[in-house]
Amino acid sequence: MSIAQIVESVVDGPLPLRVEAYDGSSVGPLGADVRLRIENPRGMSYLATAPGDLGMARAYVTGDLTVHGVHPGDPYDVLAAMSSIRFRRPGREQVLELSRMLGVKGFTPPPPPPQESLPRWRRLAEGLRHSAVRDADAVHHHYDVSNRFYEMVLGPSMTYTCACYPTADATLEEAQENKYRLVFDKLRLQPGDRLLDLGCGWGGMVRYAARRGVTVVGATLSREQALWAQKAIADEGLADLAEVRHCDYRDVRDTGFDAVSSIGLTEHIGVRNYPTYFGFVRDRLRTGGRLLNHCITRPHNRRTETGAFIDRYVFPDGELTGSGRIVSEVQDAGLEVLHEENLREHYALTLAGWCANLVEHWDEAVAEVGEGTARVWGLYMAGSRLGFERNEIQLHHVLAVKTDAEGRHDLPLRPWWSA
Repeated sequence: MSIAQIVESVVDGPLPLRVEAYDGSSVGPLGADVRLRIENPRGMSYLATAPGDLGMARAYVTGDLTVHGVHPGDPYDVLAAMSSIRFRRPGREQVLELSRMLGVKGFTPPPPPPQESLPRWRRLAEGLRHSAVRDADAVHHHYDVSNRFYEMVLGPSMTYTCACYPTADATLEEAQENKYRLVFDKLRLQPGDRLLDLGCGWGGMVRYAARRGVTVVGATLSREQALWAQKAIADEGLADLAEVRHCDYRDVRDTGFDAVSSIGLTEHIGVRNYPTYFGFVRDRLRTGGRLLNHCITRPHNRRTETGAFIDRYVFPDGELTGSGRIVSEVQDAGLEVLHEENLREHYALTLAGWCANLVEHWDEAVAEVGEGTARVWGLYMAGSRLGFERNEIQLHHVLAVKTDAEGRHDLPLRPWWSA
C-alpha cells in the first residue's frame, strides 16, 4: 500500500483537500485549493506515533508536513477543511502495512520540536500544578517569546485579549480601545479611584485607566511584559498614577481598591483554585468595590481536558470551564454578580486580526523567533478562531460587587454603561 492508500483507508468519506506524500502517492480532489504534503519519513513517524493534533502539530512545526494554498501565518482555510474529516480506527491490514513501511525506527517517536513543552505528567513531577514556581514557568513559556514578536502580531495596542468590536468593520485597534472603554465603564471608574489589574499583560488597561485619572497597580508574572509596560508608562508620563509589578498576583498585599479588573488571567490559575482566587479579589476590594472578570470559557460546565497541542505548545497548565462555574465561584466568594455577557464572536474577529498581522509581518516575525515558533502561532490563532466561530469556546465578562454586611451597594438600578 502507498501512503495515500493508507490515508484513504482511515478516512470516513471523501477528503475535502488533497494529500500528497514523499513516496509519490496522492489522494483527494485534483483541483483542491489546499494541499497537505508529507515531506519525509520523519513526518510520517510524527503522524503515526502521536495520532491527532499533537502529531500533526509536530510534523507541521518542523516542516515535515507542509501546507500549500494557505499562508503559514493564517492556515485557517486548511483547518476549516480538515475539521470536516472523520477518521476511523485503522484495521489490522493498515497497521501491518504501515509497520512494514516505516520499520522499527519509524515507529520510534522522533524528538519533538524545541517549541514543545514537557508533557503534563513530567511537569507534575517537577512541581505542583499552579504553584507559584510552576505558574511562572508556564507564563514564561508563552509570554516571554519576544516583545518585538508580540508587537508585530498584536499591533500598537499590545493587547493580547479579546477585543470588543463596536461594528463588524471596526479595526482591531478600534476594537481593543473599545474593550478597555467597556471594562472601564462597567467598573464605573472615576478620577481618583484605585484599580488593581491582575494579569495586566503589557499594561493596556493600566495605561487606559491612568490616562483618565485613576490610580492603577498592574501585576504580571512575565518579566518581559513588565519591562515593556513600565517603559510605556514612563514614556506616556503616567508614572505618578500607574505602576506594573513583576510578581505573582498572590504577592499583591494592597487592599481597599475601588475595582479589580482580571482580563485573561482566570484561564491560567486552575479551576480548583477559583475559591482562593476570588476570595483574594474580594479581600482586595473596599466595600462597594467592583470586579470585572474577563476570560475564555467553555460552552458547558463539564470538566474537559485541554487538547494536547494547546497544552504542549501554547498554554501549559491552562484550564477552561463554563461561565456558570465562574459565576458560582464568584458568588461563593461573597460577591454579588450583577451582569454577565458572552463576547464569543468578538474573539473570532480578534484572532482574524492577529493572523492578518502575522501574515503581514511574516518574514520579520520568522527572523525574530524562528519559523517553527511563527508556525505555532499561526496554527494556534487560526485554530482558536475556528473554535470561537463554532461555539466550541466562548469569552465571558462577569461583573460583580462587594456589598456591605446588609447586602447594600451604591450602584444604579440599571446598567450604566453602553455596549
